[in-house]
Amino acid sequence: MRTPTDEATLRAMFASLRGGERRVRRPPPDGTGAIMLAEGARLVERTQQAGHRLNALLVSTKFNGALPEGDHDVLLMEPDAIQALTGFGAMREMLGAFDRPPDADANTALCAARRVLVLEGVANPSNVGTIIRSAVALGMDATLIGPGAADPFGRRALRTSMGAALTHPWAPCPDPIATCRANGISTLALTPAADARPLTDALDARAGQCVALLVGAEGPGLDEATLGAADERVTIPMHPGVDSLNVAAAAAIACFLMTSR
Repeated sequence: MRTPTDEATLRAMFASLRGGERRVRRPPPDGTGAIMLAEGARLVERTQQAGHRLNALLVSTKFNGALPEGDHDVLLMEPDAIQALTGFGAMREMLGAFDRPPDADANTALCAARRVLVLEGVANPSNVGTIIRSAVALGMDATLIGPGAADPFGRRALRTSMGAALTHPWAPCPDPIATCRANGISTLALTPAADARPLTDALDARAGQCVALLVGAEGPGLDEATLGAADERVTIPMHPGVDSLNVAAAAAIACFLMTSR
């Protein structure tokens, strides 16, 4: 590691990353010039272990552990100064700026997948991170990031997934249903609608088939066009008087049902 030769440039780089966390952002397809932020010592370590190059490290003066090895810039600042510089609020002890890899190809991500998750309109990065963490823990094979969904490599999503997005096959996809069908994968649209088929029944009817589960945004759910285009609408039965689940909780339950059958 090294002390930056141009501290002002490094400060400007971290300052330029303020805001926009809830916006759906996409880097250039080849990843040129894109930055991926890992927040916290454990996530910085996991990102390095996944083979990504650490360019710069912003470290709080309150951090008393060992710094990561490697040839990267290190900028040490007081916690209040870090908050003022980045606008990230109560940031953890360090923030690592890594080269972001190019986006994967959707067809490549699906080539060996039998159980797939599709996110449409899930704009909250914390929900996206939690969903991907559940997908990895419960054995899903791949995730497609459909229109309106937050970036799994965004700071908050990557932090919430605890680095799961670094190893889980995922790819942005403008038309997930068409892409799944082209790869021989049935599509099930998750909805709280009372007339939708119980997910377990739909999975039993498709035993041995490749299946993708489509999950929509918190509140509005899947777009009506998506609900109509999917092979079937499915639901997680709930007690009377409960209209819906948090999208991350619903996705976790659905992943468990899909991978345990």
